[in-house]
Parts: sequence; structure tokens; C-alpha cells
Amino acid sequence: SYFLFATTAAQLDYLRFPLADLEKPQVRGVAAQLGLKLAAKPDSQDICFVPSGDYRTLIDRLRPQGREPGEIVHLDGRVLGMHGGITDFTIGQRRGLNVALGEPLFVVRLEPQGRRVIVGPREALLTSALMLEEVNWLGDAPDFAAAAVAGQSVRARVRSTRQPSPARLALMDEGPAVVFDTGEEGVAPGQACVLYDPVDPDRVLGGGFIASTRSLV
Repeated sequence: SYFLFATTAAQLDYLRFPLADLEKPQVRGVAAQLGLKLAAKPDSQDICFVPSGDYRTLIDRLRPQGREPGEIVHLDGRVLGMHGGITDFTIGQRRGLNVALGEPLFVVRLEPQGRRVIVGPREALLTSALMLEEVNWLGDAPDFAAAAVAGQSVRARVRSTRQPSPARLALMDEGPAVVFDTGEEGVAPGQACVLYDPVDPDRVLGGGFIASTRSLV
């Protein structure tokens, strides 16, 4: 469901998922009975157009400016070192920073325009709220903004491998936002945030792509 949040209400009206009640081994068994060669094909975790899994080379080709050197900067403004390109870093990363401060440091923000990697303590990774763009709304409220005005309770999932977290929708100065009951760690702009019904956890209320975040620190 995390990957299907952008499916519109009109599309859902005629969509059918014939395998929805089957587990993967059962699907493979049916495929084998039908003589399909794909029945024994290993699972793929890669993007189809990057079969080798070498994402960095692809990013370097599409965004060569990401390989330009820049500064590694602490949240308090201190320049701690230099890096060879922001494409080497992800939000929440701890290893490979090549800076020493006597305390664990994590990547808390990337600033591509200034080629800066911002680092700080673990608590700086905690996000209190996020703004969404390209929102697809499937809830009972007329739209996402109306649900935000009503302060609707939701469960928000920011990664496919992570359990949804309790949150509520709210209207901020920047527009409708998702506000977490407690801080959510490792949230990065560009990721999808999918919203679920807090009472019926299998029901998707919609979602969008994270445009910006607010930190607890």
C-alpha cells in the first residue's frame, strides 16, 4: 500500500487485485502449476533500469554537480571538514563522515545549492512535522486541506520498511502539514509519506512527497 498511495479514487473504482489474498509462496506455486518460467525467478529489490544496483553511477551521470566538493558543517555553524560530493551522503548516515568531534554525529540535512552536508547529534534527526506536495487524498474529508483544518488523526509512514507513526494533520503557515505525536527519525525531503486510518490500519487515506520538514532541535 505504501507504493500505491498515488492511486486515485477514480482508478480505485475499477481496479482489481486478484492476488490480494495470496502469500508470495502461494503465488509462486500457482505460477509453477501453470508452467510459467518466472515461478522460480529470484526476488528483485533493484530499480528495473539499474539492474546492477550501482545507483551512485546513475546519480553521478544525471546530477554531476553532486560530485563537487563542499563543506561538512555542524548545526552550530562550525566547519568540521570537507567532502567529495553530497551524493555520498544520506539523511541519518553516521559512518563515513571522516570527521571527529568526540561524539557521534549524523547527517541531519543536505544543502545541494551550497554543497554543504549538515551534521549533528542523533536527536537532531527527529522531525516534528513535515509538509507534503503532490498529495493524493482518499479520505472521507473533501480534501487534504479540509482534513488538516479538522486536525484529523492519522498514522504516517515515511519509509516502506518502517511502521506508521501516530500523527495528526494540521494547517500551518506553509499549508497543510503532518505533525507527529513524537519525533520521527530520518525523514528526508523527496521521500513519500503515506497516511493510514488510525482505527483501520489497512486503509490508506492518501499521501504525498515530503517537501520540507521541521526538526525538534
